Amino acid sequence: MGVDSGLPDFRGNEGFWNAYPEYARLGISFADCANPQHFARDPRFGWGFYGHRARLYRETVPHEGFHIIQKWIERNGADYFVVTSNVDGQFQKAGYAEDRILEVHGSIHWLQCQTPCDSRIWLNDEQVEIDYTTMRATNRLPFCPGCRKVSRPNILMFGDWHWLPDRTNTQEHRFDQFLMENAERRIVVIETGAGSAIPTIRATSERIGWSLEHAYIIRINPREPEIKVPHISIPCGALEGLLAINAEL
Repeated sequence: MGVDSGLPDFRGNEGFWNAYPEYARLGISFADCANPQHFARDPRFGWGFYGHRARLYRETVPHEGFHIIQKWIERNGADYFVVTSNVDGQFQKAGYAEDRILEVHGSIHWLQCQTPCDSRIWLNDEQVEIDYTTMRATNRLPFCPGCRKVSRPNILMFGDWHWLPDRTNTQEHRFDQFLMENAERRIVVIETGAGSAIPTIRATSERIGWSLEHAYIIRINPREPEIKVPHISIPCGALEGLLAINAEL
């Protein structure tokens, strides 16, 4: 969903480096950047990456596809739930209810202690300045109010043993309740851009589609759209696919 709002596509090193040529010059991959160890060993580097992303996400306007789905929900008087592996907060910005969203990898808009010294998380209202020649933070770094160490985003990173999952666990509990309450009703899963490299979202869609009698999946994906009938495959980007469905409706 985010790519069609102008956010960078991180699929594979080439996609990441096209979005961030500074890291290509340094020979650093997405997995290298998205490593929690930077906040302890080289926090200005860690915050160079995540500070830039936070600013980018704050400035991005959700595309029309977000609002098309909202209109379908309103037209049908439907219950709904958003499950996303994105950490950008675009669904909240588009007006989806906070208690109807599951962010499986956390959110860049919340912070936690890097250690962590306790279980608290807090809103990220930090403005991190970046030197784009080195991709390093230049101003005062965000810190933990408890131990005063440099803080980090409440995001599940690669090789991450210190992510605090409580917020996501609460969201997941609400999602499970939603599925239980709607298990006997007709359900449509609209899956957009979910890849197989990190298959969390695809697996969630398929679990619903194959286990619930009245559930159907619409898989919108420009690279990996394949899915078995009776589910539907649409080989294009999110916005293009949603616009096409809306035109038919």
